[in-house]
Amino acid sequence: MRIALAYSGGLDTSVIIPWLKEHYDAEVIAVTVNVGQREDFNVLQEKAFQSGASEVWMPDCREEFVDHFVFPLLSAGSRYEESYLLGTAMARPLIASKLVEAAERYGAEAVAHGATGKGNDQVRFEVGVMALNPQLTIIAPWRLWNLKGRQDEMAYAARHHIPVDSTPESPYSRDENLWHVSHEGGVLEDPASRVPEEVYTWTTQPEMAPDQSEVVDITFDQGQPKAIDGQLLSGANLVEVLNQKGGRHGVGRVTLVENRLVGIKSRGVYETPGGTILYAAHQALTTLTWDRELAAYMHDVGRKLARLVYDGLWFSPLTRILKAAAAEANGSVSGIVTMKLFKGQATVEAIREVPESLYSEELATFEQSQFSHQDAAGFIRLWGLPSQTQGLANRKLVDV
Repeated sequence: MRIALAYSGGLDTSVIIPWLKEHYDAEVIAVTVNVGQREDFNVLQEKAFQSGASEVWMPDCREEFVDHFVFPLLSAGSRYEESYLLGTAMARPLIASKLVEAAERYGAEAVAHGATGKGNDQVRFEVGVMALNPQLTIIAPWRLWNLKGRQDEMAYAARHHIPVDSTPESPYSRDENLWHVSHEGGVLEDPASRVPEEVYTWTTQPEMAPDQSEVVDITFDQGQPKAIDGQLLSGANLVEVLNQKGGRHGVGRVTLVENRLVGIKSRGVYETPGGTILYAAHQALTTLTWDRELAAYMHDVGRKLARLVYDGLWFSPLTRILKAAAAEANGSVSGIVTMKLFKGQATVEAIREVPESLYSEELATFEQSQFSHQDAAGFIRLWGLPSQTQGLANRKLVDV
């Protein structure tokens, strides 16, 4: 039997390789999808082989991740529960697709993952695989083995001489890609505990960030970020540049107690410096190019799309339709947004060169213009007619 395993090199997937070999007498193909995690992939490859993998496949999907997963959600302004920029959730369907591709490439009958039975990722991986190749068997060791937690896993790894990064003194579970890094576990599981500064790996503590602000121009073309300070960049390079700039200034920290799909509340710490800058810039640009009704509708689209992606339904018809709606709405979202980065904040400073701007300075000015103030009287009479009618009816009731 051959099993394609979504392999990160972390504690869970490191112990899964020998466990699969023990319990299924299987050859394990370790699949590590490069979505921008800051890893030494040569070290990961060697570690996978040392753990017992028969094959290791490491496709570089950084540009695909940004262009086809990150930017479509950015264009919709999608945030889960108004705060989470979906860094882990949007990477999982891409990994699921590569897991299916690996199974077909190497002739595997099954796929496996290291997600726990308490979390969202088990749903994202498995629903993605089911959508793309429903014939594949899915193995979820966390739902099958008798290891009860991370301490048991670390003991298992020690018995099998598998090197892992997690230790009893540093029990944090991290997920990292080009868009963000998340932190869970340890003291973070107690909402009453403050987040230790040592948890953060991408961002400077805002109080310790530079005392001089930094200004950056971001160019958008139909909702897609294309350039920084006039320099054209690929999607992945653009995000990485903004990660460095935002991280230096402490931008993009979020601590959130969120509602998992499985019904459990969990506390996570997220660092998304480049994404935080891009979301603020994109939203600012839409204030010039979307009218009130479209802006309100896209707010609903963004929230619904965030929920679908969080819940593992990337490959659903509704997700496809909402992404298409966002792409259509962003046809007018082109221009340059100037952002100021300072002490943990990303602030919109200016918006310019917007070909399809709906903003008219001539109409908005408090100075003399062609606008007729007298026209407002008729508008107010018609707009207020239902209120006036209701008011008259109420007065009649009082008089009676």
